Amino acid sequence: MGLTAQEVETDSLENKKIALDEVFVSAVRATIESPVTFTNLTKEDLKPRNLGQDIPILLNFMPAVVTTSDAGAGVGYTSIRVRGSDATRVNVTINGIPYNDSESHGSFWVNMPDFASSTESLQLQRGVGTSTNGAGAFGASLNIATDGISEDAYGLISSSVGSYNTLKNTLKFSTGLLNDQFEISGRLSRITSDGYIDRASSELDSYFLQGAFKDGNTILKAVLFGGHEVTYQAWYGIDAETLETDRTFNPSGIYTDDDGNTQFYDNEVDDYKQNHAQFLWNQKLGDHWNTNLALHYTRGRGFFEQFKEDDDFDTYGFETLEVNGEEVNTTDLVRRRWLDNDFYGTVFSANYHTKSLNLFLGGGWNAYDGKHYGEVIWAEYAPNSYIGDRYYDDSSRKTDFNVFTKANYHLDDHWSLFGDLQYRTVSYLADGEDTGLVADTFNFFNPKFGASYDLDQNNNFYLSFAVANREPNRNDYENGNPKPEKLNDLELGWRYVSPNVQLSTNVYYMKYKDQLVLTGELNDVGAPLRANVGDSYRIGLEIDAYLALGDKFSLSPNVALSSNKNKDFVFQRDGVLQDLGDTDIAYSPEVIVGNALSYMPNDDIRLSLLSKYVGKQYMGNIDSEGSVLEAYSQTDFNAQYIIETNTFFKRLTLSLLVNNIFDAKFVSNGYFYTYDDTWSDPGQTTTIEGAGYYPQAGTNFLLGATFDF
Repeated sequence: MGLTAQEVETDSLENKKIALDEVFVSAVRATIESPVTFTNLTKEDLKPRNLGQDIPILLNFMPAVVTTSDAGAGVGYTSIRVRGSDATRVNVTINGIPYNDSESHGSFWVNMPDFASSTESLQLQRGVGTSTNGAGAFGASLNIATDGISEDAYGLISSSVGSYNTLKNTLKFSTGLLNDQFEISGRLSRITSDGYIDRASSELDSYFLQGAFKDGNTILKAVLFGGHEVTYQAWYGIDAETLETDRTFNPSGIYTDDDGNTQFYDNEVDDYKQNHAQFLWNQKLGDHWNTNLALHYTRGRGFFEQFKEDDDFDTYGFETLEVNGEEVNTTDLVRRRWLDNDFYGTVFSANYHTKSLNLFLGGGWNAYDGKHYGEVIWAEYAPNSYIGDRYYDDSSRKTDFNVFTKANYHLDDHWSLFGDLQYRTVSYLADGEDTGLVADTFNFFNPKFGASYDLDQNNNFYLSFAVANREPNRNDYENGNPKPEKLNDLELGWRYVSPNVQLSTNVYYMKYKDQLVLTGELNDVGAPLRANVGDSYRIGLEIDAYLALGDKFSLSPNVALSSNKNKDFVFQRDGVLQDLGDTDIAYSPEVIVGNALSYMPNDDIRLSLLSKYVGKQYMGNIDSEGSVLEAYSQTDFNAQYIIETNTFFKRLTLSLLVNNIFDAKFVSNGYFYTYDDTWSDPGQTTTIEGAGYYPQAGTNFLLGATFDF
């Protein structure tokens, strides 16, 4: 699990938290007794680097993790991969409630800017992990617990400034416990940035409001949070030639004016609002039982706007017209493509615990109703068109029900057995021009078994086997006739804990059937496409450690070595079907290394040097040299200085983050595609390859100040 100093509970510098609050996520979290590979982070671990970048970027130095940013500097659209599995395979829950988008399976952190400032703790499970709610985990599970109840009142003002005109302002407060029972707390945040990439600007607003009641064995919480993001589109990337000559170039919004000059549409933006409401109830029943019930509702609505040059009338249902005696069937126009969706449901669990048995019964029912439609808001020519016309209009519905039971039983002082059984049924209905008619129902059984052995108070060994099944997402249906995928995950690990040395090492073998691997291609809105590949596997070794080097220095290295293969992969090149044998799975580097070297001369000063190395990876599945994403490394410097004061504020915390201090020119993400040229040489078929890249920023900084009241 990554037993580092990050797992040692520390007293909050802001306030005390009520321990019972953790039960809201206990049903989906693993513990040291679980035969599962995981790493924990607390709010205090996140705080020194929490200066405006998204949660994926804050997790960049965790084991087997690769992150990327469309705008190049960690603000705006960001994403995470774990063990080579992309964000659609990372199951995310907030207080045990699913966060992944029901149709795309993606997690869009841009809709929750500065959410790290309202995060009490998080756990990243690698592999299948334990049963959770939402779409099945095929690479990792990330569960987040939001702010706990504060016993003491506090206020907090935090601001940070940095490169590319990045500015973050946060206001946060808590009333503390009133009459030892009630608390109201909240946060307002705004983040703006021009981005490293041209015009990749972000205007991000968010809020968090919590009302809590605690009385003896009862905790009630009403949680409201959400955000509004307006980001200039930066999801198209650039080709290899442009990468060498103009690495910040952004082709989004480009067009040619009437004088033949290149211009960029000034409102080529993604504009989306998302609001979440959660009601959480925990009840302790006697000495052995705890129950949780949560109700939730998420409302999302927004669009992305595009300028289209010489677009065909047929796309919009326009009739051909005659202008100055000439037939016209294309036009310049501006369109908006809308998403309008509701997500709601309930999750529940009951926990029975004794000295030898820890048993959970849980599950959830969730429903998603989504609308997809497009509007033309301006056109040079728009025959038979009226304000409010929709050139496509379809809806979808998805329901997801799961129940699980999991238990950890102590046989004696050394041995523990773990069992986890989950049944999940998913129904998906859609009928769009892009998907065709979809009316699928899936029934999945996901068993998990394992054992742990405590050799002594320092050494723990574990072995587990887990099965996971998962349904295709909407983009998969757009790309063909997908099959559901299945994963068998075998994990073997050793944990060592002592005051000065903490070590976690594990090996894994993940065997897939019909895995939906990334092809390297993107659809017309920049979303990655996937395809079933039959048999495939991932096998790897992960090492994660914390070493105290005397009283002032510490070292936190991690290494992930893996082999990720499609078995007997077949590809049609130049019109001939070829058996390529075993090929590398796209976006799966064989080597990922991270490290944090920290120096703490006293309790108020912390200096850290954080480094990351990601090995060579392919962006496609055919081992083409044209699809190679070269190995890269980055090193960041992070400093925090806490000043205790006796003025009108209690504490001043100064933070500095210098990203990529060696100014490495690296690319962390890209795309790869092929197509068959049958027209250049009649009678011949030639397979053409192409690639695009998302360059990341050179040396850049963020400087922050936090005032605690």
